[in-house]
Amino acid sequence: MQPVLAAAESALIGVDAASFMWVVLAAALAAVLVGWLGPRVMIPVVVVELLLGIVIGPEVLGLAEKDDFIAFFANLGLGMLFFFAGYEIDFRRIAGTPLRLAAWGWLLTLVLAYSIGGLLAWAGVVLSLLYTGSAMATTAIGTLIPILSDAGEMRTRFGTYLLGAGAVGEFGPILLITLALSAESTVHNAVILVAFIALAVGAAVFAIRSVPAGWSVIERTLESSSQLAVRLAVLLIFALVALAQDLGLDLLLGGFAAGIIVRQALQGREVGAFESKLTAIGYGFLIPFFFITSGIAFNLDALTSSASGMLKLPLFLALFLVVRGVPALVLYRSVLDARDRLALGFFSATQLPLVVAITTIAVDAGEMRSSTAAALVGAAILSTLIFPLVGLRLRRGRAEGDVDPAVAAERRAAGLDGEPAPAPA
Repeated sequence: MQPVLAAAESALIGVDAASFMWVVLAAALAAVLVGWLGPRVMIPVVVVELLLGIVIGPEVLGLAEKDDFIAFFANLGLGMLFFFAGYEIDFRRIAGTPLRLAAWGWLLTLVLAYSIGGLLAWAGVVLSLLYTGSAMATTAIGTLIPILSDAGEMRTRFGTYLLGAGAVGEFGPILLITLALSAESTVHNAVILVAFIALAVGAAVFAIRSVPAGWSVIERTLESSSQLAVRLAVLLIFALVALAQDLGLDLLLGGFAAGIIVRQALQGREVGAFESKLTAIGYGFLIPFFFITSGIAFNLDALTSSASGMLKLPLFLALFLVVRGVPALVLYRSVLDARDRLALGFFSATQLPLVVAITTIAVDAGEMRSSTAAALVGAAILSTLIFPLVGLRLRRGRAEGDVDPAVAAERRAAGLDGEPAPAPA
């Protein structure tokens, strides 16, 4: 017994057990608070997790600090977050007009973001138009999806257009991080990216061909202790995250690619039990580590110690809405009315995980002041707190009459809307 205890103690060297416990406690408390507030005050749980991270972090109570052990779990949580972002994207659903408008919308977003970033850099407000503009050109669709699902918007025609805008608004910035915002040359990164995509496509083809043959075995283990489907999904996520990092790419790309592959491999199958188990692992354990750790690392002093830092926060919040909202108002006139376009603008302007990632890269590269990074992250926190609530208010009472015909047909075929699935021919 003594050798086992000695090995355990040596394994825990360098681990701040107290900080780890406070992170876990904060995750539980965030769930309690959101559950207690319920539908009365619709605050996204990720906002509560971030705020609790700031409270327990060194800037306020000093109860927890970010060490390598906690950072490891935070990175796993970030990978899982982008897995769900990729998993929720049904390319068959957003193909055509939703994807085309989303692509044009993000290109317009980049023009606005880099133009505004250039003006801010010229005025001395920020150091780099590239990093500041890239941080403003994102959409936190992975954060929005639980909110939209709870509101019934994932079945709607509006939800289809929002999924398209969010998919491009999240995948586009990931490519920017990979190609333009890393230390390696753009050509080098492009070659590595092509190699990663080739490997990911190969994994996707293998998964799509293998799942039908082994689906009966996978289905039998969904409620058993072996949990084959969950283990295979987790293996794919971490394998692609590790591959992306080994190739010098960002781990976000690995998680996102894993989500897309799993979605395509399971296309057309009833996988409610499987999804609930992955959701429990992701949102119940790993993903809160990312948001709480981001709160712990948040530089509150840099934000509050100068008037310029405090003024940047509302400025960036407004610019999020301009950069991501204007394309929604301008480009979707033929498919959405003014109220829905305004709601789409608010949802699209909701930002957080990629803002944290981009500002971290920028500060480490010496291309962004700590006060600017804190203001951008603070604005992203506020956008996650405010913009979805405004979007839901604008969409109030519209979800029931706006069901996407393709989604309704799929649910009827699967017998999910109270109607039996059609008998086989």
